[in-house]
Amino acid sequence: MTITLDQAQRIISAAHLHGTEQGLNPLTVAVLDPGGAIVALGRQDGSGYLRPDLAVGKANGVLALGMTNRAIAARAADSPEFFTSVAGLAGGKIFSVPGGVFVRDADGRTLGAVGVTGDASLNDEAAAVAGIESVGLTAVTGAE
Repeated sequence: MTITLDQAQRIISAAHLHGTEQGLNPLTVAVLDPGGAIVALGRQDGSGYLRPDLAVGKANGVLALGMTNRAIAARAADSPEFFTSVAGLAGGKIFSVPGGVFVRDADGRTLGAVGVTGDASLNDEAAAVAGIESVGLTAVTGAE
């Protein structure tokens, strides 16, 4: 099972709305399926041109390693050589900061991941959570 295009588009819209309501910088939101393929991507006007790659990298990291961004950060702090090696293998598309969030269904199955970038990492993460929860799915950040 995977996240649908309709769900992905609604997640992006809700994450953007959250960012606008909170006065955040323009956001870019990427929604990936469990295999890391882009289902949908939305970039608010004024969001920098590297933001799509950053959003995909945040979501890709949680899927590729099967752990939250917080767990990735802890692993990177404990073993920088591990993180450097993994980031190199992934072509630099793994990040150890908040903003990549697992998307799970009510039974705990992973449907994909959302990556958000554009503001402070915790604000990016909050926008991802708002988007995911707006479609009735569960966001997993590692802060739960």
